[in-house]
Amino acid sequence: MVNYHFTEKDFAVFSVDSLEPRMAALIEHIRPKLNNLGVHFSGFLTAHTGDVYYPHVAKHLRRKTNPPNDTWVAFATNKRGYKMLPHFQIGLFETHAFVLYGVIYESPEKVNVAALWHQRLQQILELPDDFIMKKDHMKEDYMLMSDVSEDELKKSIQRLKDVKKGELLFGKVYHPDHPSLKSDQVFINEIEETFIKLLQLQ
Repeated sequence: MVNYHFTEKDFAVFSVDSLEPRMAALIEHIRPKLNNLGVHFSGFLTAHTGDVYYPHVAKHLRRKTNPPNDTWVAFATNKRGYKMLPHFQIGLFETHAFVLYGVIYESPEKVNVAALWHQRLQQILELPDDFIMKKDHMKEDYMLMSDVSEDELKKSIQRLKDVKKGELLFGKVYHPDHPSLKSDQVFINEIEETFIKLLQLQ
């Protein structure tokens, strides 16, 4: 049976102590869903953009002592990696799941993305109020778009351009009791609707 939506058991993985037990739980409970989401949404994004998207499921191979605080599948048009490009993500922390589009600090495309987003300020500000803006993909912190002013958005885009560690992503978050996490089909539909809105930022 193919599973997609995250459950309480998945969020609980991040309360497991130490690296090896947490990784074992992550591989058992979460990674199969990330693989399934990767197959579905690489096809979805390819169909809706005309560009071939490839899924990249986090493996956390470099970790030697500290267990991961989150995990994800990312989607990009490069088969070998995603960090160098603007990309989509689906994943979760202990507190919430997330669906995002943006660019992170490793990308040489930051200047180009910042220039594009400066031109599309109003389009970004018109994202639904329950969408979020995120300045660090490794932290759980985010701002609801309902709280993001035009000035705040301009500063965030400028930071993306000027600061070496600058990042900027947009999307939605889903706490464990969110209605979208009640079934596979509801979650799939929700992510598709979210991706359609985020595709407008390309």
